[in-house]
Amino acid sequence: MLKKLKLGVVGVGNIFKYAHLPAWSAHPEVEIVAFCDVNESAAAAMAREHAVAGVYTDYREMFADKEIDMVDITTPNLFHSEVSIAALHAGKHVYCEKPDAINPEEAQRMADEAKKSGNILMVTRNNRFRAESRFLKTYIEKGHMGDIYTGRCGWQRRWGIPGSGWFTNKALSGGGPLIDLGIHFIDLSVWLMGSPKPVSVVGAAYSKFGDKHLQLSQTVQSSRNQAAYKNDVEDLASGFIRFDNGATLQIEFSWASHVEEEMAYLELRGTQAGAKLTDRECKLFTDIEGISCDITPKFPAGIHPHTENINHFVDCVQRRTEPIILPQFGVDMVKILSAIYTSAETGSEVKL
Repeated sequence: MLKKLKLGVVGVGNIFKYAHLPAWSAHPEVEIVAFCDVNESAAAAMAREHAVAGVYTDYREMFADKEIDMVDITTPNLFHSEVSIAALHAGKHVYCEKPDAINPEEAQRMADEAKKSGNILMVTRNNRFRAESRFLKTYIEKGHMGDIYTGRCGWQRRWGIPGSGWFTNKALSGGGPLIDLGIHFIDLSVWLMGSPKPVSVVGAAYSKFGDKHLQLSQTVQSSRNQAAYKNDVEDLASGFIRFDNGATLQIEFSWASHVEEEMAYLELRGTQAGAKLTDRECKLFTDIEGISCDITPKFPAGIHPHTENINHFVDCVQRRTEPIILPQFGVDMVKILSAIYTSAETGSEVKL
């Protein structure tokens, strides 16, 4: 009988409640034993609802509990690295919401602490666990697409600037849709391409709708402290990434822009076939007996990707398998995001 893993949670907001909690609660090898949040009443309410005894406002006090085996971190982005490093240093395995950190230096510190501690550090990459993504990964690894030499990915919204204040506060979030949405499909694209190393980027960022959103938010949230609310992040970012194997990736991510509809997508082009993956379907494009063919695979309903991601983390902690999400991937990802922001500010290509 495997040991039942005891979990402490840092941050009990909507990301935890709707994306992480269902998976933890359903896992037979996990027991949630503590909740920590700077909002003590929120942590206490969550503890009452789930019959959990441990309630904290200081994560350091929670990490002092030697009974806790692993920690789930769903704080604002600014605190991901700080809390992760403290948890690893305290001997805990760490599962953290994306992004890994808001700058490459902090992401590297996380990776270094994970290596030093010997514990698992895994940052959410739930799109890798979609049935379509896993199918494409196998299809590509078997050589059916040939040499993947270029691609593009994006997530565009017509109007979808988050209402929560910290998402639009650069000091807390690290940026707008690029760091919020971009990390999902850039990571998925690079992973499917075989994880080549990024060597340079060119990027642009635009803030065209922030003032309008701020005015609307202040009207709707009149009972809140409006002085603390701000929107100083981009609402659209685009760019171009070069990799060490000569492959390239175009990107575009927006919270607000005048487009026909919201869509998340990636397209990869190989010498033997192409692939398109959206939030709705997966398609392959190839030639069969000299005839151009479009193929639409059909996938049965499966487990939610967030749940699959957390299940994989537990499997790694229990030493049943090796992680497919490594800390170095996070370092490379945050380097890309940071370089795109720098390129947008300077108007120049940034070497990595």
